[in-house]
Amino acid sequence: MSQDQGAPGTSPAAEQPHFQIEKIYVKDLSLEVPNAPQVFMAAEPPQLEIQIGHQAAQFSDGLYDVVVTVTVTARAGDKTIFLAEVAQAGIFTARNIPQGDLEPLLGIGCPTILYPYAREAIADLITRAGFPAVVLQPVSFEQMYMERQRQAAEAPRIQVPQ
Repeated sequence: MSQDQGAPGTSPAAEQPHFQIEKIYVKDLSLEVPNAPQVFMAAEPPQLEIQIGHQAAQFSDGLYDVVVTVTVTARAGDKTIFLAEVAQAGIFTARNIPQGDLEPLLGIGCPTILYPYAREAIADLITRAGFPAVVLQPVSFEQMYMERQRQAAEAPRIQVPQ
């Protein structure tokens, strides 16, 4: 005799948490070398500025688009040597995941998956532009997430009298 497993047409597997990578792609890629060709003759070593950010948005039932953006700007004095930027994206399925687990998944797990692709794209782009490769250091998206959580908790709140 079979046991009752819930409403007709549903299975326990349908209610299990499910996470899957659907697609990894480059959403945007750009390179500017505003002072070429003179910049290739400069003797002054460039200073690098690296910015890393990410965002996540649900675009369909259980489907999320997560984007890691990496911007590398090289300057020598007051001149920009190059500016390279990649928006590395991924489409992820996340179904039946509790809200308390979904935010860290989208803010830590997915960016951690995408970041190596962004690092490779930046290194390749800068090398193809004729500059020495820039190898980006690993990033702790967990630390970034925790810092955002801490800042949000410390943010002043406006209370409206009722």
